[in-house]
Amino acid sequence: MQVIILNAGTGWHTHELCRALAERGHTGRVLPYEGLVARLGTERGVARGLSIATTEILDADAVLARIIPAGSFEQMIYRVDALHWLEKRGVPVMNSPRAIERSVDKFYTTALLQEAGLPTPETVVCEGANDAMAAVLAMGDVVIKPLFGSMGHGMVRVTDPDIAFRVVRSLEQLRIVFYVQRAVDHGGRDIRVFVIGGRVLAAIERRAPEGQWRTNVSLGGSARPFELPSAWEQLALRAAAAIGADYAGVDLLPSRDGTMFVLEVNGIPGWQGLKEATGLDVAGSIVEHLEARVRAGDAATGRAAELPA
Repeated sequence: MQVIILNAGTGWHTHELCRALAERGHTGRVLPYEGLVARLGTERGVARGLSIATTEILDADAVLARIIPAGSFEQMIYRVDALHWLEKRGVPVMNSPRAIERSVDKFYTTALLQEAGLPTPETVVCEGANDAMAAVLAMGDVVIKPLFGSMGHGMVRVTDPDIAFRVVRSLEQLRIVFYVQRAVDHGGRDIRVFVIGGRVLAAIERRAPEGQWRTNVSLGGSARPFELPSAWEQLALRAAAAIGADYAGVDLLPSRDGTMFVLEVNGIPGWQGLKEATGLDVAGSIVEHLEARVRAGDAATGRAAELPA
């Protein structure tokens, strides 16, 4: 099986995926989104396809879509539309561009979780600074988050109205969309659940550094294995299904009063902290699910799958 890993570059996660692919007899190649070249046209003799350098992406058995690098609005749309075209041409893409679009936007993710009947914190999303300040004043203790972002970067927690005013007015100059969420008293802990193929692979409890509220391991948080209660497992599975993700990192936030919230669903999740805490071969599980996806697609089209027995 020839698998293209589209990413912003190479690193720990791409090395893990290439290792897991090679151990199962497959070939993985990491290529940058920025190199995508689409050739189109119906005239005779026109070379058509979607390539990066000399590699024709449409010939791949599957594509693993990893981190999409920052860029202009047009660049981002082009990269995601390229993934849509790959799917249209029958190339399995994991996660799908639809799942990535749903999960990369905190507004859309939260709306879909709510529509799926999952518990989410009170949230206001708006463009106007006055509307954002009204939400801050009404909730009192809030977290203002970037609409697009990960690993806890760019989030600001505010309780003082004067500080909130300065934060909101500063952000207004950037013409952002405000995502204002009521802060949950979670005691400095949350639960990250890794879901693959409609099952929970593992979960970890993350704890914030002393005196901090963000639990992200990338920001100094600690992680340990966690055994999920069945009710929490069902929340995570329903959340991943609401986004339509083949694999996802689902963040559950237990408040001190006993309420459990589904906070986020990451459709391009990292798993280094999970692997270090549990010792599980997460990349291997992702590749095994990709194999199943390719087999299912081959069975549906009648094509012979070139996979190890």
